[in-house]
Amino acid sequence: MKKVTTLIAVVALSFISGFSAMAQEDLSKKLLPMDPKVKTGVLPNGLKYYILKNAEPKNRAQLRLMVKAGSVLENDEQQGLAHFMEHMNFNGTKNFPKNALVDFLQKSGVRFGADLNAYTGFDETVYMLPVPTDSIEVFKKGIQILEDWAHNATLDPAEIDKERGVVLEESRTGKGAESRMRDKFLPVILKNSQYAKRLPIGKDDILKNFKYDVLKQFHQDFYRPNLEAVAVVGDVDVAMVEKMIIEKFSGIQNPANEKPRTKYRIELTGGTDVAIITDPEQPNTIVQVIGKQEKRKDVTYKDRRDGIIRSLYNQMLSARIQELTQKADPPFQFGFAGYSGFLGNLDAFTSAVVVKGGNVEKGLKAILEEVARAKKFGFNASELERVKTQYMVGQEQAFKEKDKTDSESLIEGLVGAFLEDENLTSTEFGYEFAKQYLAGIKLEEVNAMGNLLITDDNRAVIVLAPEKDKATLPSEAQIKEWLNTAGKDATAYIDQAVTKPLIAKLPTGSKVIATKQVPELGLTEFTFANGVKAVLKPTDFKNDEILISGYSFGGSNLYPDKDADNARLASTVANISGLGEFSTINLRKLLTGKVARVNPFITGTSENINGESSPKDLETALQLLYSYFTQPRFDDEVIKGFMANQRDALANQQKTLTPEKVYNDSLSAILSNYATRNLPMTVERMEKIDANRAFQIYKERFADASDFTFFFVGNFKNESIKPLLEKYLGALPSTKRKETYKDLGIRPPKGKVEKTLYKGTEPKARVTMVWTGDFDGSTESETQVEALAEVLEIKLIEKLREEESGVYGVGVSGITGKIPAKRYNFRIAFGCAPENVEKLVNRTLAEIQKVQEKGAEQTDIDKFKVETKRQTEVQLRDNGFWLNYLQAQYQNGDDLKYILKEEEALKKVTVESTKAAAKKYFADNMVKVIMLPEKK
Repeated sequence: MKKVTTLIAVVALSFISGFSAMAQEDLSKKLLPMDPKVKTGVLPNGLKYYILKNAEPKNRAQLRLMVKAGSVLENDEQQGLAHFMEHMNFNGTKNFPKNALVDFLQKSGVRFGADLNAYTGFDETVYMLPVPTDSIEVFKKGIQILEDWAHNATLDPAEIDKERGVVLEESRTGKGAESRMRDKFLPVILKNSQYAKRLPIGKDDILKNFKYDVLKQFHQDFYRPNLEAVAVVGDVDVAMVEKMIIEKFSGIQNPANEKPRTKYRIELTGGTDVAIITDPEQPNTIVQVIGKQEKRKDVTYKDRRDGIIRSLYNQMLSARIQELTQKADPPFQFGFAGYSGFLGNLDAFTSAVVVKGGNVEKGLKAILEEVARAKKFGFNASELERVKTQYMVGQEQAFKEKDKTDSESLIEGLVGAFLEDENLTSTEFGYEFAKQYLAGIKLEEVNAMGNLLITDDNRAVIVLAPEKDKATLPSEAQIKEWLNTAGKDATAYIDQAVTKPLIAKLPTGSKVIATKQVPELGLTEFTFANGVKAVLKPTDFKNDEILISGYSFGGSNLYPDKDADNARLASTVANISGLGEFSTINLRKLLTGKVARVNPFITGTSENINGESSPKDLETALQLLYSYFTQPRFDDEVIKGFMANQRDALANQQKTLTPEKVYNDSLSAILSNYATRNLPMTVERMEKIDANRAFQIYKERFADASDFTFFFVGNFKNESIKPLLEKYLGALPSTKRKETYKDLGIRPPKGKVEKTLYKGTEPKARVTMVWTGDFDGSTESETQVEALAEVLEIKLIEKLREEESGVYGVGVSGITGKIPAKRYNFRIAFGCAPENVEKLVNRTLAEIQKVQEKGAEQTDIDKFKVETKRQTEVQLRDNGFWLNYLQAQYQNGDDLKYILKEEEALKKVTVESTKAAAKKYFADNMVKVIMLPEKK
């Protein structure tokens, strides 16, 4: 025994000595390592590759092609063509002519837009492709697609001309107050650099008229292997994938006379630039102060440690700013400050506020003072310990989920690593690094970070405001004066400690009196003595996750119109007030280091709870749940502040009616047949809300839990958590009242209703068509509605986008519901040029009529079936899916085992069934709302 003790002491001394030596070493000379599980390589032509085996989700892989070429590399004739090139890679490559690529992937279960996608930035273009790996042929085709994207675009002139309209429609969707103001402030922020002149969407006149060779030149210059990388993450054989990549990509040649890949800079020239910009369609006033600095990289151990310090600094500052909104008269509607990446070669410390009541001085000074307070006095040791604890919890969570991390998040890390010329460290490394270095971060060095991050030069101040407020806005000189005097009267922040427990006297609860099993789904249902039910589904999908939800029928529909707005606000009042003796601020402090979140909310037909926790913090989550029933809190000051901010936001919206608000409000009002309680909120109605009555309604809704059913899905064992559920769920208040929901009879209007609105100055139109009616409520009909929506979306994208070149996207949704009444809702929506509205509406109706007369095409039905099958395969191993599915089945009284019969239901989707469904659902009740620009 003595020898063992001595050995332990020697090992301990050795470890301490080693740690001390490491602490003294120069961390700036130690490079961060690439995750050793990632197979990396560089082909002789310069193309890089990254391969990582990852089992979640099973039988799936995420593929990426990254190109270090974006809009910043365009010459004057090519503005917008980096992005146009991205589009063309979906419109014909050597091995996938015309639209064959999208068609093949849809037949393999990959959805266009939702799964298959790409984006173009200033410095890069990234192509995203998820593929199944249980079919080697489909996976090989996926690698072939990456190769085609890398260099095999055909750039057929006919396809280029067809795609002009699509890209112009994408450009059109972004036009409005935001884009008009952006075009004015970017040259200020970006100092007239190349970045300021090369927005990825480009210029409409160039998109309309560029010559084919100009696009081909961009492709030839920059789609080359020494600017490209391939990443594959998923359920794959790494050696096999590496062999495929070497075979497919080694033969690609770089151009003989390479065009230099210029690295453009945004120069730091000192001083403070101010841009005050107004627009008739800007609804509120936003002020941003952007302090630019050279980008800080994440290459060495020192970089990583400094990055942690900046993260801690941001979190502490954010917590303080959040507290400013917890007052009866908050200085702004929303505020933010922190350090982050910016653009190109720069990072930035940004302070931003959404101004309240048009008072720029009050809002800007408030955020500047809070930033100055942190810089001048620093943070407290107690604040630092809290954020350290929270940071470590995040690292521990990631570590626990290291074998359950989704491939998509992992591959995005590899994309960033390639684009930033950095290494992607492993989850294990991040966890061990935090364990080794976090504790040694001292308060003094965190506080010293303020002087590095918050500086007085290289600043840009941007004020974005409504045109009507132009005369009352401050001058550039006033703004600079506020910046220069910010924080001169600031005092040190006082941090209040929280020592009490959330629940003063823990409940004893009640026992489970009945148990029911659904073995096919792995479900157990407990009924407690107080009437509460709990449905449990233990899973191994995540190691550190338990999801929670609950409902009971009732809701705000039980209250008359005079109380409707009070009822609408009821759960908000409870959520923003904290719990028991704890304000929201102190509750957040109390929960430091805990992974537990619970929120109550009320719908028209039910009271609800949702939340999540780690297995170790389930008791904390249950205490929160119990407290929302038994000790909700009314914080008068916080509620007054919230109401004041809401009134101010509504006043701004009513004074400056944006096209988006006019359109959405009009559509919503028409679809509810102008029912009073469903109309958009106004200042006048907000003034009449009684917060005390709202809180009373909340307490009424959560006074009885006997009709609540709760759902728990995640990593737990039923018998292990049963005592906790008995203790807290079994103790919830129970009056055994008999209650259900109420159908208020609010329905869309019958017959055909058409309305055209005129709002906005940009040449853009919006179209929404909605068909509604009664629904038989069967699960078979639900599947038919889902199928009809999908095949129509496939067809309308093909016709309106690919053939007509008239839209960027078109959305089709088919929704069914049983509560409060069995109803269906089909919605088709798109944006387009005003002159194309009638043509595209008619084409849409013609496509619907074709399905009504002949049924959907079998190829589209097959695409729907394989997409659904592939989607379900992933969903069946997702906690969130099961939580939502189980609650929906319980609420609707549907067959719990329906998910096991999906394949049988899909067999009933046929050409004839889609024909019958189209006739049934696209019938007489149709609302069509169109918005056009204001008439000149």
